[in-house]
Amino acid sequence: MQQNAFGNTGLKVSALGFGAGQIGAESQDEADVSTILNTVLDCGITLIDTARGYGLSEERIGRHLANRRSEFVLSTKVGYGVAGKQDWSYDCIIAGIDEALLRMQTDVLDIVHLHSCPLDTLQAHDVIDALLRVKKEGKIRVAAYSGENAELAWAVKSAHFGSVECSVNLFDQASLHAVLPDAAAAGLGVIGKRPLGNAPWQFADRPIGNYCETYWQRMHALSLDTLGLPWDEFALRFAAHAPGVSSAIAGTTSIAHLKHNVEIVGRGALPAEAIAEITRRYREVGAGWLGEI
Repeated sequence: MQQNAFGNTGLKVSALGFGAGQIGAESQDEADVSTILNTVLDCGITLIDTARGYGLSEERIGRHLANRRSEFVLSTKVGYGVAGKQDWSYDCIIAGIDEALLRMQTDVLDIVHLHSCPLDTLQAHDVIDALLRVKKEGKIRVAAYSGENAELAWAVKSAHFGSVECSVNLFDQASLHAVLPDAAAAGLGVIGKRPLGNAPWQFADRPIGNYCETYWQRMHALSLDTLGLPWDEFALRFAAHAPGVSSAIAGTTSIAHLKHNVEIVGRGALPAEAIAEITRRYREVGAGWLGEI
């Protein structure tokens, strides 16, 4: 799969990355997890994105991919859940990174995000100072921020980060239009999450209380023409090839689904006229929509 420059970080990543949240579930068979992680790399995907909060994900990445560490860019997220440390504190960041290094059996983490860190905490700088310290020590390559809205905009303009992660999909274009141009101008790498928008098309009726209810409402409000393409292809090609996005991460525990996603992204961007219409509709209908957390 073709590799993209990841901002000014010196890293290169595939247009499609792997979101490793689902493989963290305790219900997942260990052998199946090993198979899908190795297939990810065999398919040419070179970005794996995980987080401290993704169950067994970090541990399993270390267990099954330590012998292939040189083949992929490893991204994780910190800020919470360290025994004996206050969440969103300097010490929590330091300890979280040290624990991630051990769990993933690596000497260095390529990208480490502050995971949806509140704006006032960002502006207090302790967590940023901690990230910059471990970067100076060589434990991480890129200090990053993952989140949306005002926090994301502040992070991009702060000059403290080399990369950001945010939602980019047909139904969540707030960051794509308002923030990512600034990220590109600053030379930041960008990981686009939720490229399928939580697949709201799978529900015939509004899925009240479901995690994708908001996206379902937005999908119907936008009334987009999918050009006769299946919704998943239309959505994934839009997000993975969106301007300023280095890599779009999609998660799955299915080998068939994984290979299908690789094939879809390999077909390239949607036609320019389709992208223009998607953008026009979003600005017309969704001008007041915030990015989904």
